[in-house]
Amino acid sequence: MHVIAAVCSLGAVFANPSIMKKGVTVSAAKQAIETAGTVEKYAKTGSITLLVSGIVLGILNPYLWSQAWYVVALVLYLAVQPVLIIAIPKRVGKLVELLEKADGEELPKEYLPIAMQIGKLDNIARASVVVLIVLMSLKPF
Repeated sequence: MHVIAAVCSLGAVFANPSIMKKGVTVSAAKQAIETAGTVEKYAKTGSITLLVSGIVLGILNPYLWSQAWYVVALVLYLAVQPVLIIAIPKRVGKLVELLEKADGEELPKEYLPIAMQIGKLDNIARASVVVLIVLMSLKPF
């Protein structure tokens, strides 16, 4: 269950930026945001399951709490959550507002700077996911 939850939640971190890049016109951007939102539903369910199952694994195997890789992974996972559940959605909401006010198919000039902010936050999330995968797979320390 823990691995399946990881695929659902962490996979969206890699999928959504690619989906969002498809929005080069107003209608395409609306579709991209809608599709990313659908993927995000799986990510949220997987994320909660991942955290709960990870903690349950720690309860069932108390030695994990003495393993640095386990503790670092939990801390990193919790540290990146505000980016994923607050910062990115807040900016996506701004994009939606801009798209609703847009005339025609050309993206508003304010769209790109906000999309670039989201891209930087996505990079932070992806880097965190890579580190988490390494920690979970290799258990380096």
